[in-house]
Order: sequence, then C-alpha cells, then structure tokens
Amino acid sequence: MDEINRIFGTLGRVRSESVASDTTQSTGSRLVLRHRLQQLLTCVEDLDPKDELKVAKTLDNAFLACGKKANRPKKDCFRLHMVTWNVATADPPDDVSSLLHLNSPKTPDLYVIGLQEVYSGPIRFMSDSVFDDPWSHILMSTLAPRKYIKISSIRMQGLLLLFFSKLEHVPFIRDIRTTYTRTGLFGYWGNKGAVSVRLSFYGHTLCFLNCHLAAHMKYATARVNEFEYIMDTQTFECEKAPSVLDHRLVFWFGDLNFRIQDHGMHFVRSCINSQKYNLLWSNDQLMMMKKKVEALQEFEEGPLDFQPTYKFDLNSDTYDSSGKKRKPAWTDRILWRLRLKPAGKVSSAQAKQKEEFTEFPLRIKQDLYTSHMEYGISDHKPVVGVFSLELCKMQDTPLVCLRAEGDWSADIDSIVLYSPQQPFPSSSWDWIGLYKVGFSSVSDYITYTWVKDNEAVFNEEHMQVHESKVALEEGLMPEKLNGLDQIVSDEFWK
Repeated sequence: MDEINRIFGTLGRVRSESVASDTTQSTGSRLVLRHRLQQLLTCVEDLDPKDELKVAKTLDNAFLACGKKANRPKKDCFRLHMVTWNVATADPPDDVSSLLHLNSPKTPDLYVIGLQEVYSGPIRFMSDSVFDDPWSHILMSTLAPRKYIKISSIRMQGLLLLFFSKLEHVPFIRDIRTTYTRTGLFGYWGNKGAVSVRLSFYGHTLCFLNCHLAAHMKYATARVNEFEYIMDTQTFECEKAPSVLDHRLVFWFGDLNFRIQDHGMHFVRSCINSQKYNLLWSNDQLMMMKKKVEALQEFEEGPLDFQPTYKFDLNSDTYDSSGKKRKPAWTDRILWRLRLKPAGKVSSAQAKQKEEFTEFPLRIKQDLYTSHMEYGISDHKPVVGVFSLELCKMQDTPLVCLRAEGDWSADIDSIVLYSPQQPFPSSSWDWIGLYKVGFSSVSDYITYTWVKDNEAVFNEEHMQVHESKVALEEGLMPEKLNGLDQIVSDEFWK
C-alpha cells in the first residue's frame, strides 16, 4: 500500500482533496468506498506505463492480505467460572446461588469447582463411591435446571474436582482424562496432593489442577517442591498434551497454603481492616517464591484485592480467636498459565504448533477475582475467579449424528441410526447412551449400547443399533432424540 501511495503521490493529491473529509468516516461506509475506487481507477488511467507492473504486484499483495484476513476463523468468547474452597469436612450449605453467581446477567459457559477437605470418613467415603457425594449432588441439582451438565469429576480422599458445561458445548469437549497425585505421608497418603481434569475445548487443550499443599508457615519450600513433583509426575494418555504443561491453557488452584511471613499479627490485621491489602503482598510466600522459582513465574494471578481467606472462626467473619490465633493468609488461590507460541529456531513439531497457535489464537482475561465472605461453614472462605476465553474454534462439527428410526414403542426394542460426521479413532469401548431431557451428568444415562469397533468408521452410510425398551418405559420419546444427538456425539462418551 505504501508503494501505491508513493506512485500516486502528486497525481492523486488534487483528486483526493474532494474526499478528504470522507476519510474520517467508518471504513465500512459505502460512500467512502465508492470514492476510493473511483479515485484509484482515475489514477490508473493516468499511470506511467513503467509503473504499471509494480502497481499490479502491489495490488495483488494487498488483495491477498485482505483475503487472508477475511478467511480467518471468527473469534468466539466463552465465560469460565472457577471456585476453590477448603470446606473443612463440612456438608454443603443449602444455597450455593451466590457462590455460582446464578443471578449474574452474564451466564458462564463452563464451571470448574475445586474443593479440599471434603469429608472422607470410611463410611461416608464408601457411600460416596457408590452415590454422589453431598457436594456433587447440590452442585448438579442446582446447575442441571439451567442446562449445565457435569462432564467430568475426580476425587482423591478430600480433594474433589468437578467440571460442568452448558449443554450446547458438550459435543466439542473431547479427549477427557483425569488423574491424581498423592503427596501426603511421603506420597502414600492422599490427604494432600492434586487432582486434575484435562480436555479439548473446541480443539484447544485445557488442564485444571486442583491442589492441596503442605500446611504451616515454615513449609513454603516444601509446597514448591510438591508443586514441582506434581507437575513432573502427572501424565495423560493424550498424544497432543501428555503432561500438564503441554496444554495450551493450565489453571492451578486450590488450598495452596502459602502464608504471609515476617509481618506481625497487629500489622496484618491493621492492613486488612483498612483494606490496604497491597502492603501485605510483598510478604506473601507465593509471590516471594515466584521471584525465585522459574516454574512459578510462568503462572499469572490477578491482584489480591480481597481480604485473606484463612483462618476464620466458624460461622463468622472473625479471624481465628482460638489459642493458636493463626495469622490470616491468602491460602486459597487461582492462577493460570497460557502457553506461548514457540519462538526462534523450532523443530518441525514446534513449527506445526506455531502455525496452529497463529491460525487459532487463544486469549484469556480475568474479569473477577474475589472471595465470598457470606459462607461460614468452614474456616476458609471460598474464592471465585471469572475468566473470558477468546478463541477461534478448531472444531465446529459434532463427531456423530443420531436419529430415531421408525415408530418407537415400549413393547419392542427401538432402533437408532448414527453416522460419523468426520474421521476419528474408534475403540471397543465406544458406546451410545440415551438420556432423559434435563439430565445432570454424563453418567445419568437410562440405557446404553456398545458400538462395535468396526462400525465406528467414517463413511456416508448410517449404522443402526438397538436400544432397549427400558428407555421408552422411562419416558424417552423419539422426538426428543434430536435434542440429544449432540450429547452423544462426543466420541460416544468413551
């Protein structure tokens, strides 16, 4: 474009004066566009022949650049609501609306909830392994009427991690894996450690790591060592992102147990009472460790503009008044790490990744980072982080399309036709499930059927499977199936 300006220089100056005022208008204005094209055509007629080839080449480059820009995938924005809370073995409150911001005009697309110290006595733990634990139950029963589905969860003793999604996104949440790491009692006990869920969201790899690290003021270095051990040992059966840090976006959160050191109790409480939280930041152990440990420096965190969330007397906003009088601290945190595009000289694999990062960018912005003081069932207050994820979708077609065949009756088995919409690896574990409308979890299927390994191939034919009449007896009608076809499109929920 600079070349065009140079060549047209004097020639176009007089003519451009008549439309100078139009340049202040929107570039989308048709009037301005017509003036520009008219000006260009007039100038081309008066062009010196020796400059014609140069101008043509410059215009070709300009049109090519415009074409590339026009063909770029459009960006979509998704809202992520995260919660971390050490619940100190308490049962959930009757109402979690405030915690989930259910009255907010902006509804989240995803909920990720990480809990620590969920009650795990022997009898309760056995019961929770068969039935939903009380925390999962209240969260599912609260979110299901709003069309959120529990996609995945993992529990290790008192650590619990739950991932919910709006129904519309379910077909594009794939490659879900979970794992855990024990760090208590030299790695043999799960009272401390981490649980994680990793997945692909519209093709972008995300990992959520819920941790409960070593307690007490003097163990800051031990906490960092535990973090590094967790990062080194957690692996997933996923070729694209086999470790935590291989993911495009990682969230590290939980009761990280970092304290405020050096400052005395009087100074800390004075800063809290006057809301001068920034005076405490320099002595926050996590911030101090970030200056020393390179692995921590890759993680970002929003400003701690809320009062420390530990330790409180139960059912109050009063900090620890017991004989121990523990110093307040921001033990409960939410951090994130966005993987940067490979720079400098790169391998062929990194070059492919660099191209992917350029074509399908992912950006994150934290919209809110705060605590909820109204909950008093624990000596910790819950912390909430709300994020906006801006991304270009790498996937926008469900893997499978389903439809009911013929008339359905409770007296006979029914037939479902399915056809893969794109190639994907099949497995002997692939299955199709039927769900009631309004189901709360992927494990809430009424009935299911296995898909033969050689049937899950990509072609234009429809395959058929038989569904038990149990589904019909439970009230699932065939006209409802189309509302569910996307739900079972996620690799048949294998």
